[in-house]
Amino acid sequence: MRHYPVVTVTGPRQSGKTTLCRTVCSDLPYVSLEGMDVRTYALEDPRGFLHEYRDGAVIDEVQRAPDLPSYLQEVVDENPEPGRFVLTGSQHFGLSAAVNQSLAGRVGILHLLAPGLDELARFAGPQRGMLEVMWTGAYPRIHDRGIPPDVWLRDYFGTYVERDVRSLRNITDLEAFSTFVRMAAGRTATETNLSALAGDAGVRHNTVRAWLSVLEAGFLVIRLPAHRSNLRKRQIKAPKLHFLDSGLVCHLLGIRSPEELRHHPLRGQVFESWVASEIFKARTHRGEEPRLRHYRAAGTEVDIVMEMGARTTLVEAKAGSTVTPRFFSGMRRLGSELESAGFAVDRRLVYGGDRRQSRSATEVIPWNRLLEVDW
Repeated sequence: MRHYPVVTVTGPRQSGKTTLCRTVCSDLPYVSLEGMDVRTYALEDPRGFLHEYRDGAVIDEVQRAPDLPSYLQEVVDENPEPGRFVLTGSQHFGLSAAVNQSLAGRVGILHLLAPGLDELARFAGPQRGMLEVMWTGAYPRIHDRGIPPDVWLRDYFGTYVERDVRSLRNITDLEAFSTFVRMAAGRTATETNLSALAGDAGVRHNTVRAWLSVLEAGFLVIRLPAHRSNLRKRQIKAPKLHFLDSGLVCHLLGIRSPEELRHHPLRGQVFESWVASEIFKARTHRGEEPRLRHYRAAGTEVDIVMEMGARTTLVEAKAGSTVTPRFFSGMRRLGSELESAGFAVDRRLVYGGDRRQSRSATEVIPWNRLLEVDW
């Protein structure tokens, strides 16, 4: 806000955008385009609407008036004073199109994802174990209001499909889309095989590609590209899919309690996605590009490869509470090859135990101390 006349805060629905903006910008008037009367005013008379807030405002759900940013451009060009307008919205696909076309060079864009593990610790209540943290997820309303996670996530997903996805013209079969999302949840922390996913969901290959883009635009999933080194000729080049909220994954997989998660065959994959999302959120909330990759080639696999300036950090995520030598094998092989090629390498293992250690030239980090590390 010190640099731009307009700042856009976007992210998944119910991540806390409105609460954040109204708290930080309490000196600015707040207006939401969610209400039909206000939205109609903004749609039918955008100049009159903006004249009422010519000194600045927090405008929520701005994607519901897609032409408004074009008129806002005129307002901020006449008076480019920084920090006048804050725009928020949940539908990244609608908001991005509206803002990028009209306010290029005039707007700073921030992404607010669900709270990280350190932020969730500030909510009142007993300390949760690893399985309960993963099963509950990170959406703040669950923690703030004490709503049972399975109840809230059911309603959240229903609202997402019925409200956000229905607004996209190229998605007409909502039942097929819901089936696809559940199939995708079963593939969290795996390389994206569009053909296999299309076959399981009963839709075309191109449809799955488009639907995955919708999930990414709505901040439900991220895809980590393959780390492209020239050290090996045969590398897996498909991106790896991760859901950004482990609680939503558990809901979509039909896991109804932390104890069910303990014995579920996908527990390790859910944990890996949880670790990836915590790192992704930590970097995103600092305003940094996450730059997360994955690596698999000829028997060597590393869950996360991070490029951090002049250093490369290799990360393995293991849900087990006992550290075993096989946890280090992928990082050891890839790390040695990178170092022999002149790269500086750090190795980190995040696991389900509670002791911080240093083993095999690797920093061993307990799951509940994940964010004590500088990512």
